[in-house]
Amino acid sequence: MASDFTQEFYYRMREAVTGRLSRDAKRIREKEKQKSKPFDRGREPIKAGTTIDGLFETYRWQGKVAEADLFNRWNEIVGDVNAENSKPETLVDGTLTVRCRTTAWATQLRLMQAEILARVVEAHADLGIETLKFLGPDAPSWKKGPRSVPGRGPRDTYG
Repeated sequence: MASDFTQEFYYRMREAVTGRLSRDAKRIREKEKQKSKPFDRGREPIKAGTTIDGLFETYRWQGKVAEADLFNRWNEIVGDVNAENSKPETLVDGTLTVRCRTTAWATQLRLMQAEILARVVEAHADLGIETLKFLGPDAPSWKKGPRSVPGRGPRDTYG
């Protein structure tokens, strides 16, 4: 018993002075880890819900999950007809960007913007959405490849 104490004391002092562990000290620490028992302190069962909530807090996923919920429930918020012709794209700094099928639908939804914003805020107040931005479809890009040149390019000879 006394030799175990003196041996442990020696290794701890050596570790403190040199900053490194000896092979014997590493073995002793490994043996201490292996002595844990099923009902020791720190080995209590944890509920899955608590673990998942902890993960959400650790990685700050609450906002992403709420955003995904908004995107998935878009048809419930704006109605089936409007949802068929529009789709939320991004949520950045309180601005929800919605891509519409045509410019006519973008204009129609801009006219309904106050009503849609009220519904979105009511359904997802925690997201902090302040404005909506309705965009029409993207125009095709003529720029192709890594070496595109500014200007009209080959289309300047049309007509």
